[in-house]
Amino acid sequence: MGKLAGKIAWVTGAGSGIGEAAAVALAEEGASVVLTGRRAEALSRVAERIGANGGRATVEPGDLARAETAERIAGRIVQTLGGLHVLVNNAGLNVLEREWARLRPSGVDEVIHADLTSAFYCVIAALPAMRAQRDGVLIHTASLAGRLVSPLPGPTYTAAKHGVVAMSHSINMEECVNGIRSCALCPGEVATPILDTRPVPVSAGERAKMVQPEDCGELIRYIACLPPHVCINEIWITPTWNRAYVAALPGKGAP
Repeated sequence: MGKLAGKIAWVTGAGSGIGEAAAVALAEEGASVVLTGRRAEALSRVAERIGANGGRATVEPGDLARAETAERIAGRIVQTLGGLHVLVNNAGLNVLEREWARLRPSGVDEVIHADLTSAFYCVIAALPAMRAQRDGVLIHTASLAGRLVSPLPGPTYTAAKHGVVAMSHSINMEECVNGIRSCALCPGEVATPILDTRPVPVSAGERAKMVQPEDCGELIRYIACLPPHVCINEIWITPTWNRAYVAALPGKGAP
């Protein structure tokens, strides 16, 4: 029996990348997994993958940039499954036109709503059930852009992910007395579909050297399985072949 048997896990941005890998890993550990994202077909594919391996997955599609969506889905999870023990707050995106010279208000709104506002909405929706249980783990995909400032991800994504990190630490400050633990997961470059929105294309060879979604999924599983008295507040996971480091070496040039 897995360490998460009897637990309910809600994974957002679950249709691909880190979200998909996290959902698969948590289901393998015995959790009943609820999958949310904007693409119902992608979520159904992930649910079928989990089911084929003997796991349990429910699809709850929706746009989490709308407050009512998070509230509705969290309420349905508690009503139909009886609780909510793990939230993987992974929904997010970036835009191609991200430099200040090309940035537009519509792009700012899209990134902030998808990466930061939706994370707040999901936490607000999940906390009542976790408080009632006096138990809960929240894991937020924040990115190294939430700790470091560089031109690559763009100012909006960087600001949003800094907000996610601050949000996570503030949860621990208030909710630790309720048995709730929050972790800001800060990956470096991960070979996920978000790379397709990079202004400079990333080759297959470069992607192969990056952290893979399954690496993050296994880390999320580990965090979720820790005993209730342990909180990992923040964690970085980066590629060994770190393109930023390599670019700074003498004679190597830009990545």
